[in-house]
Amino acid sequence: MTKFLTPILFFQLLCAGFGAQAQTTAPETADVKKTITAFFDGMRQGDSTAVRRTLAPGAVFHTIVAKAGVTEVKPESLLDFLKAVGTPHPKVWDERISFASVLIDANLASVWTPYEFYLGGTFSHCGYNSFQLVKLADGWKIAHVIDTRRKEKCR
Repeated sequence: MTKFLTPILFFQLLCAGFGAQAQTTAPETADVKKTITAFFDGMRQGDSTAVRRTLAPGAVFHTIVAKAGVTEVKPESLLDFLKAVGTPHPKVWDERISFASVLIDANLASVWTPYEFYLGGTFSHCGYNSFQLVKLADGWKIAHVIDTRRKEKCR
């Protein structure tokens, strides 16, 4: 009997995975992308209010750094980031992303974006962002961002 149930259970799990994936709709994906795009548009414009509108209450930022072969996860102050965005700076902060993967289940989205960061027109660094978003009453908001940063081997 066990030999008979194992394939059935495997098939049910496989079908459940396809069902969860089918819940993602094109409008939901577009709305998630719109939130992340608004985040970077606000950053380019030096508009911390526009950036803040894309964030969920209690949003958290981290970066992964590797120095001398040691990898660390560093928290970043959200308030310091917003202050830096809103403080006039001579060169535009231009983070150019593409959407590699957008996964959505109910009110949770996970987004993977390779990026290149430019100060004005000058390349600064590159890496990948991982966004976690939550759908609140007023739409999709960024709850967590973690990224990598490097100067070479960008893609």
